[in-house]
Amino acid sequence: MSTFLLAHDIGTTGNKATLFSKDGDVVASTFYGYNTNYPQVGWAEQNPNDWWKAVCHSTKELLQQANVLANEVASISFSAQMQGVVAVDQKGQLLRDAIIWADMRAEDEAKYLSDSLGFDTIYEITGHRISSSYSGAKIVWIKHNEPDIYQKTYKFLHVKDYLIFKLTGKFGTDYTDASGMNLLDLSKKEWSSKIVDAWGIDGEKLPNLYPSTYVIGEVTNTASAETGLQFGTPVVMGGGDGSCAALGAGIVEDGDIFNYIGSSSWIALCSSEPLIDLEMKTFTFAHIDENKYLPCGTMQAAGTSYQWVRDQIYQNVIGNVGGRKNTYDVMNEEAGRSKPGANNLIYLPYLLGERSPWWDPKAKGSFIGLHVTHTREDIARATLEGITMNLKVVLDTFRKYHGHFNDMWLFGGGAKSLLWRQILADIYGVEIHVPKLLDETTSMGAAIAGGVGAGVIKDLSVAKEWVKKDDSHLPNNEHRQLYDELFHIFQDAYKQLAPINHRLSDLHSKRG
Repeated sequence: MSTFLLAHDIGTTGNKATLFSKDGDVVASTFYGYNTNYPQVGWAEQNPNDWWKAVCHSTKELLQQANVLANEVASISFSAQMQGVVAVDQKGQLLRDAIIWADMRAEDEAKYLSDSLGFDTIYEITGHRISSSYSGAKIVWIKHNEPDIYQKTYKFLHVKDYLIFKLTGKFGTDYTDASGMNLLDLSKKEWSSKIVDAWGIDGEKLPNLYPSTYVIGEVTNTASAETGLQFGTPVVMGGGDGSCAALGAGIVEDGDIFNYIGSSSWIALCSSEPLIDLEMKTFTFAHIDENKYLPCGTMQAAGTSYQWVRDQIYQNVIGNVGGRKNTYDVMNEEAGRSKPGANNLIYLPYLLGERSPWWDPKAKGSFIGLHVTHTREDIARATLEGITMNLKVVLDTFRKYHGHFNDMWLFGGGAKSLLWRQILADIYGVEIHVPKLLDETTSMGAAIAGGVGAGVIKDLSVAKEWVKKDDSHLPNNEHRQLYDELFHIFQDAYKQLAPINHRLSDLHSKRG
């Protein structure tokens, strides 16, 4: 009987392929990397053939590593980077390299739509601010700048959609990926004719829409020969990486909420309705469950901020740590020797500008209140606290619409720090739960979608059973009172410094 679930997580740096049992155990995992090309400043492209090569290679390696036969695989499903564009002709042949999420070339196209329909209208329809990072503006850029390719394009696909075509010969996308395009009417789960018409996009070039658990096709003979998978194995749509991560975190019921901390960080929750925030601090994706939504807030430089402190201030430690310790262990130990509040030192974590909650690309990072008595320990702790306070602005936005949250799941590399877990609990004022598997969330969500689609798993609620708790942290009320006071100063510091930071950005632009 086919009982194993194969999930491919197609990220920006490579493909992480994971084989799960139907009970949620990781049987084997492997990684295959590829490159990103940057033809011009602000452009980011990848060759989709590299993704396919990664899928073929990692699938064979995974089956061999796990000693699993191809006929024991019940389904193949995907999670993948979102907000890209893959242009293919009617035979599925590539017409150009893929424009990926990090590409920001389509600023003029985004501005045109905003001027035509209005910023608020676009947010109300799609659940997102208009941005050149989304797929819709990129499609219009191709239309304006590469008209021959636009005319030849049969379908504009996402990353996972192209790989699904390679496996099955079928075209389509799911609601989660579609919700990251600035083209989907989020409430109706259909392409918005108002936006499609305003942008002048040929609607026939957009793929058909399916639920994430939909079996879109089966592995073809050609794909079987290239991947080692059995002919006829069901291929399930899966979803965008953010939505898959939420499912893998067990976020399936209204009010379920989680925080992921990696290089960037986000907080997301499950809701029966899209969240239309009047201040537009947050945005909303479709959930893997086609009847649910995923309000979300994403900040730019979470782990990146801590890495910057490591590289700039802990240079004497890097490479000189013995035993099982690494540089971050030393940083956490030192940060733990600083008192909560880091001796009244506040860090604004805006090294890369900011998305949620301020949506300010000209925001700058800074330490506020720096004094000669401050130590390296204070700087390390203030960095962790500043990242967390920025995320609390997002969390408080969700509280405004959904009320109080008692607890929250934490995932990603940041969850490895015991100190950071406690800081999160203290600043958020919620109990923090940490799973045993910190880095399999996204793949796990894709595998669950695949298992439901193939009929191996009863429904998506099994996600709560797959997430195994390793530890929990309750907030320290004494620390929380201190953090509440500093939190107000933190927000005021951003607002007061914003005009100065904008002037600095403008000055930098003038000087090139």
